[in-house]
Amino acid sequence: MRPSRDFFERLAAAARLETLPRFRTGLDVVNKDRGGYDPVTEGDQAAERAIRALIEAEFPDHGILGEEQGNIGLERRFVWVIDPIDGTRAFISGLPTWGTLIGFREGGQSVMGLMDQPFTGERYFADGERSWYSGPDGERQLKTRACETLGDAVLYTTSPDIFLPEEKNRFDAVRNEVRLTRYGVDCYAYVLLAAGFVDLVIETGLKPYDVGALIPIIRQAGGVITTWTGGSPEEGGAIIAAGSQSLHRQALALLQD
Repeated sequence: MRPSRDFFERLAAAARLETLPRFRTGLDVVNKDRGGYDPVTEGDQAAERAIRALIEAEFPDHGILGEEQGNIGLERRFVWVIDPIDGTRAFISGLPTWGTLIGFREGGQSVMGLMDQPFTGERYFADGERSWYSGPDGERQLKTRACETLGDAVLYTTSPDIFLPEEKNRFDAVRNEVRLTRYGVDCYAYVLLAAGFVDLVIETGLKPYDVGALIPIIRQAGGVITTWTGGSPEEGGAIIAAGSQSLHRQALALLQD
């Protein structure tokens, strides 16, 4: 059985109680990557614990794929995919462009998802058929923008530094064709695409929990999201999201060249 929107809202509210009070405070940061910088805060850990506790109480037979607390039951029909703070660097820098990502898989496919931004009071939700926005200016159904050519497109990526040299050349091939390129905002770029403000998001090195909630939000708003090879994005990796099939085909051709 698929969960209700109300249950997703409960999960987001529980996470918000752990993240928002710690935002723009002097919180401790731990680096998870000895060879680089992969920060985690007590907010990440506390929020994931709160989400998992509710899921385990309500749906004990569901699997959970989480960033901070490990995985259980990934072979099960229903699996939750959790990133308690996507954009931890933004979080520790005081930028309100991070979000809590809660995704839901059925039979290995991402079918529902929620992105919650507690500081701005915005939520983006895919209910299995359609995507929705709710926030300070009300609620509305999401729909991607009708942008059909790269020359008219707005492109986002978190940072040009995320790409390996070969990937950077292919990303630049797309960047050189678009009207505008902007950087930053992590998961926020994907929901802006679903809302019709952004046309392309191209990234690499993503984990399953980085995209699990975003896949249905984009698709159910009319967009396309795949790997750079055109494959399923559920396991992350090199990812491209586009607001239309035409734009996706044009950008994918450059990424694969």
